[in-house]
Amino acid sequence: MNTSQATELALFPLTAEVNNRGHLVIGGCDIVDLVKEFGTPLYLFDESTLRHKGREFKDEFCKYHPDTLVIYASKAFLNRALALIFKEEDLGLDVVSGGELSIAHSVDFPLDKVYFHGNNKTPEELNLALDLGVGRIVVDNFYELELLNRLAGERRTSQNILLRLTPGVDPHTHQYTTTGTIESKFGFPLATGQAEEAVNQALSASNLNLLGLHFHLGSPVSEVQPYELAIELVLRFAREMGRKFGFNLSEFDIGGGFAVPYTLDARVPTIDGYASALTGKLNGLVSELGLSRPRLIIEPGRAIVGQAGVALYKVGAIKEIPGIKKYVCVDGGISDNIRPALYGAKYEALVANKALEAKREAVTIAGKLCESGDILVRDASLAVVQPGDIIAIPVCGAYSIPMSSNYNAVPRPAIVTVNEGRARLIRRRETYQDLMSLDLI
Repeated sequence: MNTSQATELALFPLTAEVNNRGHLVIGGCDIVDLVKEFGTPLYLFDESTLRHKGREFKDEFCKYHPDTLVIYASKAFLNRALALIFKEEDLGLDVVSGGELSIAHSVDFPLDKVYFHGNNKTPEELNLALDLGVGRIVVDNFYELELLNRLAGERRTSQNILLRLTPGVDPHTHQYTTTGTIESKFGFPLATGQAEEAVNQALSASNLNLLGLHFHLGSPVSEVQPYELAIELVLRFAREMGRKFGFNLSEFDIGGGFAVPYTLDARVPTIDGYASALTGKLNGLVSELGLSRPRLIIEPGRAIVGQAGVALYKVGAIKEIPGIKKYVCVDGGISDNIRPALYGAKYEALVANKALEAKREAVTIAGKLCESGDILVRDASLAVVQPGDIIAIPVCGAYSIPMSSNYNAVPRPAIVTVNEGRARLIRRRETYQDLMSLDLI
């Protein structure tokens, strides 16, 4: 493989290579063969990359702060097969719904390592969490604080909690994924005095045990400075709460949102870069403020699963508007990946069955859905394509599948994991009958 090919594969899973047939290979599996067996659209996850990223977060953060717990942010994508992998890798889970919690429970995931987030947990979801024995519930507002205390009291139990704070820090990401500013729907704001009142109420609640504080700035955050500022604001707040109410910060959850490169020109910190900067800030302030050293919790989601996932499509219609644009249409689109339309997300692409071809052309990869905004990649540099060619789009492991839909009554794609030359179906392709299975007439 030459330098230019290696660069082109940099965004793909760690096992990506090109074989002597000019085909993209991931996890030892030829993509052309996978498509023949499982069809398209197809999402694949490289098991080696999944495991490597989880271990890298644990190794790098624990190197600087040994008492660190890495919990995977399930909203990036979770199903039972992935939950088992994360269980084997000794990660925790950040869940945000009764559904994600139920997936974890279905594979006997250790619930003491599950942190339950969300700004409007229903009484049914909180009852489920209490019944299953969730390790931590991250309380988001005063309504939940009162409700959870009452529900735990009805069971004559005490529930461990963290409080989600809003530090008022702008992480410089898309407005739809910014969660740490004062106007956010999430958390108790520091600036309004509500965070202090929440600490007071939580410490006074007879059925709740306040262990720590949490913040999450948004996603993806491609700088370390917003984290550093939020860490300082919350730790100084924790010291003040200790003076006023005797609060002891035993757990400090700084959220996730760690960025990954989606394009070849993207520049984001390495995992070690995040780890050294954030733990350095934490450890320095703990010493300066005279705090006991808390357990550090981090919640990577995209940064564990993003690069591991690849979306595969088959080319159909090709439309060329002379002198203006060339559209390459594929058999998926916003029904399986709405991120480009919703966030303006940018991707690279590769013709998986022509990975060695040097001749390239600029094209726009369009989906098949009846929306002009159904565009997956604009101005992609691809080998000259024909109907039937296979388009591979890397870094599709996070958020694409969880936000998928049946728009235009399009079935959701199949999902496979690949590892050491073997492919395993972990979710079958939906059928037209599946689309009607819940309908009543």
